[in-house]
Amino acid sequence: MEKLKCVVPERLKRRVEESHIDDLPSLSSSLLQLFLSLPQFHQLISELAAEPSTQAGLCGKNEGAALDLKQKGNQCYSSGDHSQALRCYSQALRLAPIDAHHSGKNLVATLYLNRASLFHKMGLPMESLRDCSRALEISPCYPKVWYRRGKVNATLGNYEDSVHDLSVAKDMEPSIGGKKQIERELDMLARHHEKTTAKPASQKSVEIPDVPSEIKLQCVKTPDKGRGMVSQFDIPQASLIHAEEPYAVVILKHCRETHCHYCLNELPADTIPCISCSLPLYCSQHCQVQAGGPIHIPDTMVGSNFKPTLECIPEHKHECQGVHWPAILPSDVVLAGRVVVKTMEQKGQFTDVPNLSETLGLCESYSKMSPESKLELHIYSIVLLFCLHHSFSSELSINGDSASQIVILLSQIRVNSIAVVRMRSNTNDSYDQQDWFQNFSFGEAEAASSVEQVRVGQALYKAASLFNHSCLPNIHAYFMSRTLLLRTTEFVSGGCALELSYGPQVGQWDCKDRLRFLEEEYFFRCWCCGCSEVNESDLVISGFCCVNPNCSGVVLDNLVANCEKQKPKVPETISNKSHLQVHELNDIDIKKVAQISLDQTQSSFHVDSGYCLKCGSYCNFASRSKEVKKAWTDFRRLQDSIASKDTCSTNLPGALRSLGLLRSILHAYNKGIAERTFLRRHFVSLVILSQLETIVKHPLRYWKSSMAPITLQLDMNWQSSHPFS
Repeated sequence: MEKLKCVVPERLKRRVEESHIDDLPSLSSSLLQLFLSLPQFHQLISELAAEPSTQAGLCGKNEGAALDLKQKGNQCYSSGDHSQALRCYSQALRLAPIDAHHSGKNLVATLYLNRASLFHKMGLPMESLRDCSRALEISPCYPKVWYRRGKVNATLGNYEDSVHDLSVAKDMEPSIGGKKQIERELDMLARHHEKTTAKPASQKSVEIPDVPSEIKLQCVKTPDKGRGMVSQFDIPQASLIHAEEPYAVVILKHCRETHCHYCLNELPADTIPCISCSLPLYCSQHCQVQAGGPIHIPDTMVGSNFKPTLECIPEHKHECQGVHWPAILPSDVVLAGRVVVKTMEQKGQFTDVPNLSETLGLCESYSKMSPESKLELHIYSIVLLFCLHHSFSSELSINGDSASQIVILLSQIRVNSIAVVRMRSNTNDSYDQQDWFQNFSFGEAEAASSVEQVRVGQALYKAASLFNHSCLPNIHAYFMSRTLLLRTTEFVSGGCALELSYGPQVGQWDCKDRLRFLEEEYFFRCWCCGCSEVNESDLVISGFCCVNPNCSGVVLDNLVANCEKQKPKVPETISNKSHLQVHELNDIDIKKVAQISLDQTQSSFHVDSGYCLKCGSYCNFASRSKEVKKAWTDFRRLQDSIASKDTCSTNLPGALRSLGLLRSILHAYNKGIAERTFLRRHFVSLVILSQLETIVKHPLRYWKSSMAPITLQLDMNWQSSHPFS
């Protein structure tokens, strides 16, 4: 895309820079005519949208490569390298055409059988059972698969199913020796096991809760925030107020190998590829069909248990057949393509891109964007239009009007799309090695783990886009599969605005960082109560402590002080409103950290950087900042040790000394102090659990080592001197 930017003449770039929404059709037409005259543009479209049969495909099926991976997987299986064998079989399944045959057997069915055998060997019977069933859906007359499924059902205790599967395998087995072996298996089942009711091997379904009927929301318009949602009646804390499926959603690139491309949940070991291309991976056949539509159920699978009543959203169908652009273009551009295709299919017209603003009802941000971003949107809109013309509908007109509609859509996605997140816990890997370590606790050395939100997808939710932002939100967004759910975090009175956080929140970011993020990403200046009123969190989150050891006041640097000066007012009462985030500060109030900065009427706030806001003592920022910077370096080493799971204690003493230094310089409620204290605890837990595991496995060798007691003693000494860390 950079090459296309470079060939745009300055005259057109100036038009882009000065353009508004009304200028888009003519401007898009001019850029379209320019690109049509460029050979490099046609080469780009050829690479993005051409069929894989005409070139070395990135996302197409490849029978030869699948056979090579199958052979390599067999070799790894024989040598005992099960993890590598699993990778080979799964990658071969992505590349194998559904109608390919090898040695008289369907290649995909054979690969599922091989992977099922591997799962059975690895002690994963449920995964093995599912792969056997997938193989039988493709090749129902494959005796080896019936035999394998019978063995797996016996492992699971499903003896009726096991007898049935082994009986079918015996009837299909052509060799006399094979039939006798299966008969012996059946005799063993009859002698040693009583028949039991078969247990269905179905995956757990996600039940989305319903919004209570008494919850009534209303869309209103205000002069400062525009459209927004309010509650018509009082809503209790923790109430579900909204649930919504996405209008369109796409997985983010960095999660393509780890999460399902439809439901966005973490992938199991027995992944399922797309039938027609090698890009998506799914967690189940349900997601595979939902993503590709009924067209993705081939004739070879007519005997399967797919339900024709399944409501399919074929969001991947136009991206399929191995074309490259869904893998190469940015996620928001691929999302725009899904929105365009869905809207055109709903309207039943495929010649022009419809007016998406009327369909979606979303606000746009084009006029507020930088010239560089505007030009980028124009280029991507034209490229996407050509890709959809090749992959979706050859009737789709390529003109300035259609391109301008995609420009508007991309600007809407920039400010209205919601990141679909999953919770990830970073728990010590030592716990996974032995079950009893999972439940072990040893005072301060008990399991140290953190939970964080990880972005896995990007989606458009039409109704949820009406909820405005607040850095002190009263509702919280979370996800079940692709479904967005909103719950209240506190009691909300009737008529009050319902506001969620677009990312930054009081207590997590300081005010200047929140304002900068919202202005850069969403093009508005936040005037919520967290950004317009002085609050304790913004004062202490990155503050320094007073040089007077008996003073609890906070000292601000120049950037934070300037931001606080711009806040127009101080809350009427010193303690903040009842927002849950503020309660994390253990009832610290403004007076305790900034008493002299409040005048008697509490109508203004006086801030001088470098001076304590409680006693007025001066702090030398230059020297203190250098010390803090050096201390962070030691903690980065400790963080690297944790990331590499290096339980050597050589990095710990320096980190402990740095933490003590930081405690003497930074305010007690500085966010960095809390994060570094957690890192120290996490590292100590790794060290102690590693040493305890050594005691269990090699007690004599452990007690001969002098390093372990030193490490334990080091942490105990630290605990005695810092009991509240």
